[in-house]
Parts: sequence; C-alpha cells; structure tokens
Amino acid sequence: MEPMTTGSVLAVCRVHQLIDVPGNVGVSAIDKRPVEGPVLVRRLGLHGDIQADREHHGGVDKAVYAYASEDSVLWEEVLGHPVAPGFFGENLHLTGVEVSGAVIGERWLVGSELELEVTMPRIPCSSFQHWVEKPRWIRMFADRGLPGAYLRVLTPGSVQAGDPVTVTHRPDHGVTVSEWITNARPGSAQGLMDAHHEGRLFLGPNMLGKVQRVLGGGQTAMGGSSAPAQAVPKVTGPGEPGTRPHRVE
Repeated sequence: MEPMTTGSVLAVCRVHQLIDVPGNVGVSAIDKRPVEGPVLVRRLGLHGDIQADREHHGGVDKAVYAYASEDSVLWEEVLGHPVAPGFFGENLHLTGVEVSGAVIGERWLVGSELELEVTMPRIPCSSFQHWVEKPRWIRMFADRGLPGAYLRVLTPGSVQAGDPVTVTHRPDHGVTVSEWITNARPGSAQGLMDAHHEGRLFLGPNMLGKVQRVLGGGQTAMGGSSAPAQAVPKVTGPGEPGTRPHRVE
C-alpha cells in the first residue's frame, strides 16, 4: 500500500506515579500523564516509563500502548468524567488514527524515524478496573471493542506531541484488534496463523498462544487471563518478573 498519513500524536505519556492495587505485585504504573518535549522510544518502550507487573505488561510485543482520542471521548459518559490523555495507561494518545480498527501487523511511522507495528489488543486487567473504579469494567471494556493497540518497536526513535502518524503497511488478512478482542473466531485465527506461517506477519509468543487456543476451541481471545505464552524479556533493573516495578532505560 502507499504510505498514508492518517493522524497525529496529541500527547506522549509516561508513568506519573505508582498506585497501590490488589494482587501479588501490589502496585501499578497505569497512572500515566503527558510529558513535554521529545521522548526516546527503544525496543522495550519509552525512556523513563515503568511496567510494574512485568509478567503481564511490557516486553517487546507490548512496548508501546496507543489509544485514540476519539475512542476516549466515547467512554466519558460511561465513566462520568473527562478521559484525559494517559488515563487508560496509554503511552501515545492519538487523533485521526483508527487505533482499535488497526489490522494486526499494521505498521506506523511516527514522526520521522520511529517505526511501530501493531501486535495485539489491550486485554483489560484487574488493576485497570481498580484504577477506573467501575464495577464489571473488564468485561465492559472488552465487549465494546475499543481496546487500543499494543505495538512493538521496529525502528527506535523519538516521539513528541504533534508528530504525524503514517500507516506504511497494512496486512491483507484483515483481522483488527477490535475484531480479535470482541469476536475471535477460528476463521480469524486461521487467517492470522496462515499469515504467520507464510512470513507475512510475525506473531509474538503471547498472541501466537492466543491464536493457537482459539484454533483449538479452548478459549476466546480474552481467554480468562492475559498471561503470556512465555516470559517477556526483562527491562533494566534487578529482581524477577512480577515482583517489583522497573524503569525502561
């Protein structure tokens, strides 16, 4: 396809503070807020950002989380308050980009050098529900089909508010992140698997495991768990995955 500039970055968000949440880790880095100026994005995410629960968040296939401003507005009536950039834990708050409608494997050029690839939808977790203080939020968020997109970093680079977002590649299998989280059918899973085997798409361990489970008839895309099929790479710092927050350097 011909490269197509579709929108721009409204805000670049990093962790503001860790919040206490129930569970084994006990803290979450979901409280992200806009920062000024350019931010370097490398293989494991934004410089200075944090993933508190590294068993379920972060790693190369969830290095960056993007959400569309147009989708955020649709949640304001449900939540009863404005949804500010970063409130959903996103790193990139975008406008004019079909984030939840992005095809898995779609590639974006952000600014002049940062290249990202859509890997999977965001699977809502208990920390997210605790943060928004909304009963049954996990199911509500998933069912509405506006999950936002996780992305891997193909080419590192800097990003700042105002940068254009250009779609440079869109796979022909047609499965979007919204379709996957709301209605992951065997036909969609087979399309993803075929593209993966033919080299037209690379599915990381987490997404590949979900595709295999749908094909096996055992689970939906939600799967009852957001745990990855294998451990994600560690970010810098001591400790074991899932035990303490770590900052991306």
